[in-house]
Amino acid sequence: MKAASRPSMVILLQVLVAFIWGGTWIAGRIVAAEMPPLAAAGWRFVLGTLTLGLLVWRSAGGLPRIGRADLGRVCAMGATGILFYNLCFFYGLQHVQAGRGALVIALNPVAVALAAWLLMGESLSRTRLAGVAIALAGCLLVIGRGDPLALLRGEIGVGELAILGCVAGWCAYTLIGRRASRTLAPLTMTFYASLAGGVMLLATGLIEGSLRGMPTVSWRAVASLLYLGVLGSGFSYVWYAQGVMRLGAARAAAFINLVPLSAVLLGALILDEHVGLLVLAGGALVLLGVWLTNRTQSGGSKA
Repeated sequence: MKAASRPSMVILLQVLVAFIWGGTWIAGRIVAAEMPPLAAAGWRFVLGTLTLGLLVWRSAGGLPRIGRADLGRVCAMGATGILFYNLCFFYGLQHVQAGRGALVIALNPVAVALAAWLLMGESLSRTRLAGVAIALAGCLLVIGRGDPLALLRGEIGVGELAILGCVAGWCAYTLIGRRASRTLAPLTMTFYASLAGGVMLLATGLIEGSLRGMPTVSWRAVASLLYLGVLGSGFSYVWYAQGVMRLGAARAAAFINLVPLSAVLLGALILDEHVGLLVLAGGALVLLGVWLTNRTQSGGSKA
């Protein structure tokens, strides 16, 4: 697939990617209401990996090879960012509004910066530390439905805990990916991580039983699965990779801040979700913290 030649088209594609990833929360909410988490995640990545594989094959003239060391890393990425993340994603969306879940996930870049500081010794300036604190305060407001002390009192549900699990899974995926990106192109790394995680999801679903048969679902759930797989886990990754190549990682990642905003908007329009003012204020604090934490580095969020 050819990269867009005009900068304006590249920018429009990054905005489109952000809205597609915002829409994955609405699609995920629809699917989660009709399918078990393992079945939903498994079918999503059957579709997503096939789509991404075809696009990589077309752009590269074949599937690139990877070494044994890279194989171990992409398998670890698949286990954390695909298997674990998507189980938490679909389970969480059985209990949490799409818009509110996306506002929590906006914490991803801050969580990565904090983990890199604690585990890898990366520097964290006072400004970035302030950004971490502000984003965490905003996250407490969002998951506590406006009550920042709800988590500390143990008053949040399993759905909120699952969405926080998404943050943990994506954080691990990103840190492992930093090492893998030294020897692998971003799109190649993403494809093989998706392939590894998809195989893990299929194996787990077959053992558990969720994937031994296709459940009877509505046309909305089928359309949502196609959206999640083909657009949310296929084309959007290619377009985002093109943005990284043409605009640079930092500029491309800045568009990801549109994901929670688009999820809240689409959740209100499509699912008639209502997000309270305090929750929206918490989301604004998360985005402010993300901006402060990542002003001089790239970061990202996922759906």
